[in-house]
Amino acid sequence: MRRIYLDANATTPLDSRVRAAMEPFLECGNASSPHAEGRAARSAVDRAREQVAALLGAEPREILFTSGATESNALALLGAIAARGILRVLCSAVEHPSVLRTLEALRPRVDLVVAPVDGEARVADDLAVPEGAGLVSLMLANNETGTIQPVAAVAARARERGAIVHCDGVQACGKLPVRVRDLGVDLFSMSGHKIHGPKGVGALFVRRGLRLQPLYHGGEHERGLRAGTENVAAIVGLGAAAELASSERAERCARWERLTRTLLERLVADLPGLLPNVPALRIPNTLNITIPGAEGEAVLLGLDLEGIAVATGSACSSGAAEPSHVLQAMGRTREQAEQSIRISLHADSCESDVARLAEALPRVVKKLRALHV
Repeated sequence: MRRIYLDANATTPLDSRVRAAMEPFLECGNASSPHAEGRAARSAVDRAREQVAALLGAEPREILFTSGATESNALALLGAIAARGILRVLCSAVEHPSVLRTLEALRPRVDLVVAPVDGEARVADDLAVPEGAGLVSLMLANNETGTIQPVAAVAARARERGAIVHCDGVQACGKLPVRVRDLGVDLFSMSGHKIHGPKGVGALFVRRGLRLQPLYHGGEHERGLRAGTENVAAIVGLGAAAELASSERAERCARWERLTRTLLERLVADLPGLLPNVPALRIPNTLNITIPGAEGEAVLLGLDLEGIAVATGSACSSGAAEPSHVLQAMGRTREQAEQSIRISLHADSCESDVARLAEALPRVVKKLRALHV
């Protein structure tokens, strides 16, 4: 039986067209070398920079390549704090661990103000930026619930306070029409493997004129902000994936919206007591639900035996003893958070995938609930 993969917010399958674009550069020259092989590699990296910039509505020279979103977030946050001597930072309670833990590690040297969220995991549209805050970090789309945050509105108030704004845009790319100028952000992180590109590569938008301090020192790669020989093949793959995410976004989103709506309707009808964690403003591929009487981990394992892959929360938190901090921040109890799963579709998800899940999930839950009778 064909396996069904519905955990795209953790990672997406590598697009065959992206793989084909990467193959010529798996054994290529160093992009810093002046010979023909090096020039070919440099040209490929420059082309990828243009493709990523186009996806974000940025200038190519504002794009830095990294090893992924975690490094992009770290460079943005630590680089800005160090370069500007920032002593107070504002973020939301539902940020990704790569943001929250990075900022928490700076305490008590840096005062971290954590903004609460409502029952849809969203900060207030009129969120106040505290006096003295030099940096605001707010994700555009949440990885667990799909919640879209009011980044542009918060960024406008941050600018009034003289603060700079970082946005973790990992889950938004390819699912929302991202334009960093319209958002008003100074820094924007993204990752290749969330948009059907390769793992181990990401990018950071750094607004022209903004100064960062590098995390480590070495060569003058990426304008001196990210030393190390470029992974040309991965960067090419990121560029190709970015171009596809831009050109195919509208069609993908329309299909995701239709499939998640149909799935939710079936599950609500077939699973008594189901509690949707579905915000009004969300990315269309993501569906988070709480199933009373069935622990999320057990549901995941049961579906895995059925040949279907889903998740219980952030992939970066797998194996953690604590249930989702996102669901708890939006008002769910610890027990409810432990009884939740996340379903996230990718570019190739189709009606038959959703139909199999809709048929299998009630059967798995019925077995689990019977164990507790």
